[in-house]
Amino acid sequence: MDLSFLTKIFRFDWITLPLFGIATFFIVYFWADKILIKIHSKSLSKRSDILMHMKLLGMPVDEKKVTRMLLLSSFGLGFTFFLLAWPNFQIGLFLGISFGILGFQAPPIIFKNLYEKRCNQFVDQMVDALTIMANGIKSGSNPQQSMQRVVEIMGNPVSSEFGQVLTQTQFGQSFEEALSDMAVRIPRPDVQMFVTAVNILKETGGNMAETFQTIVNTIRERQKLEKKISAMTAQGVMQGIIVTCIPFVLGAVFFAIDPKFIEPMFTTSIGLVLLVAMLALQVIGGMMIKKIVTIKV
Repeated sequence: MDLSFLTKIFRFDWITLPLFGIATFFIVYFWADKILIKIHSKSLSKRSDILMHMKLLGMPVDEKKVTRMLLLSSFGLGFTFFLLAWPNFQIGLFLGISFGILGFQAPPIIFKNLYEKRCNQFVDQMVDALTIMANGIKSGSNPQQSMQRVVEIMGNPVSSEFGQVLTQTQFGQSFEEALSDMAVRIPRPDVQMFVTAVNILKETGGNMAETFQTIVNTIRERQKLEKKISAMTAQGVMQGIIVTCIPFVLGAVFFAIDPKFIEPMFTTSIGLVLLVAMLALQVIGGMMIKKIVTIKV
């Protein structure tokens, strides 16, 4: 693709600066209100997501602290990189905006990953927990007593979740409702299956110990399938990581060997346009690769 025409246009500041000013004016005039409303709603959404995941993780929730964390991670991080690149204004502006957006997006993703990790740990512990409950029921204990035994023997997160179920029943809530609340906190198919089985068997009767053993076998088979899929998609995941990192590594190498060679990418208008386009394509490509290699069981 021939970019000589664009290069000639962007080379002259007396053309690019007025064009940039006119474009900025029309953007602010027509879309300023919509952009501000979008930013405000997006920030509230990010904060509410963090607060929700903190609550589900059992962490102390403080809206003011979460707001300060978002401000520091976005504006604070962006301003820090802007100062690090000073006196080069263009590079500083680019790095400041890039890391500011990254810092704004990172905290919700981090807390979501922590929550997903906790849910996965809970499902992994369910194999041992249901085995203990099945043995307790075989010996004549009821589900609550068997669950108390799990709380005493096993560690978090299954211990804390089962302990919360027992605490809710002690405050007058029914065992079925407490289990349903746990299924909301841990939205996994295996947990839903366990809760549904217990609620149905308590109403209709049946061999609960045998049902628990069937659930344990189902979880084990699903885990085997997940590990097999993970091994088969590991190559695609690694290829996606390598392809995503290559442009940044090459840019760092070129900058270390010959800074003047890569300097036009940050100091010229067309260089900044191509840099933004490259980052956008990197994000789109990374998301597409992630969707391809993510197979839900």
